[in-house]
Amino acid sequence: MAGGSIELAGLTKRFGHSAAVDNIDLHVTSGEFFSLLGPSGCGKTTTLRLIAGFEQPTAGRILLDGVDVSAMPAHKRQVNTVFQSYALFPFLSVFDNVAFGLRHAHVTRAELRKRVGSALDLVSMSSFASRRPSQLSGGQQQRVALARALVLNPAVLLLDEPLGALDAKLRRSLKVELKALQERVGITFLYVTHDQEEALTMSDRLAVMNAGRIAQIGTPVQVYEEPADSYVADFLGAANLMSVTVSSRTGGSGAEVSLGDAVLATSHDGLAAVGETAHAVIRPERVRVEAHGSDGPNRVPALVERVVFLGAATQVMLRLATGASLQALVQNDGDTDRVSLAQGTPVHVYLPPDALRVLPESVAGAGAVAASSVAPLAS
Repeated sequence: MAGGSIELAGLTKRFGHSAAVDNIDLHVTSGEFFSLLGPSGCGKTTTLRLIAGFEQPTAGRILLDGVDVSAMPAHKRQVNTVFQSYALFPFLSVFDNVAFGLRHAHVTRAELRKRVGSALDLVSMSSFASRRPSQLSGGQQQRVALARALVLNPAVLLLDEPLGALDAKLRRSLKVELKALQERVGITFLYVTHDQEEALTMSDRLAVMNAGRIAQIGTPVQVYEEPADSYVADFLGAANLMSVTVSSRTGGSGAEVSLGDAVLATSHDGLAAVGETAHAVIRPERVRVEAHGSDGPNRVPALVERVVFLGAATQVMLRLATGASLQALVQNDGDTDRVSLAQGTPVHVYLPPDALRVLPESVAGAGAVAASSVAPLAS
């Protein structure tokens, strides 16, 4: 089905005196895989429920393909929803679960069988048509739920953490399948998740939400590599956040900052004034561990505190002379000349200027990020 654009204008939803969704503006283009990402309570699921018609906005507008549907009941909107629980009817077969919505749409028997068959083919579940949900695995149930939603040819498919109930290995494989499915059917997917890896893997664009507001919108690469503030940096992926003082600006968007006795060049000054305390952020995979005594700019002494083998990479926890924690991710590529990473080893770490950014504190979450913190690796 053509169309599927979503526009939110000043969308607000209050429960009593609390704003679950706080005056957000958003435009999702037709055929886009767009994710709303954030922790529990940030407003992402409420936003999805407002678009679906399960909740009514306190203020603002919801437009689907340019039509204001804010007051339209859920069953009249060209959207369908896949929930985390899947909500399959246990007493119906796979075929009848997928056909349920079509029976209420009063299509002919021949058309029903054709559309259900096509939907089951799309999710590779045709051979399971006669089974009951209790005879399926979690991944198979998820595919049936997708087929049941897609068989009605919605302009927009809303997905509320549909992989949340699955084990980690199955989630990884289904992420790839889900993105491929969206590309085949060509309709708009609006995906809600708290899992950063899901959002980065599948999304064309994503919005990071915080306290009912949108903190940043962009492509996965943009949001990961160019976070708008310390909240986004800390939430999206593992991040090293260090308290620094802005020493000077170096022209363009660069700045020099002081980290203890070290002066570091950065690629982005975050608009902090000279002399102000700010947060510097660098991703663990960009931190380079070198032998103690290494010379050159943007190098600071550190001590290896802990080493964790992760298979493809090794996570190295470091303690800087300032007392700040730093995390490095070293790829296990067979390099025999690598510096020793044994616990207690003194080293130097190189923080490349193009990977080191100075960020403002988030407005909604000011004070929520510690002055020196290391986020865990994505699960």
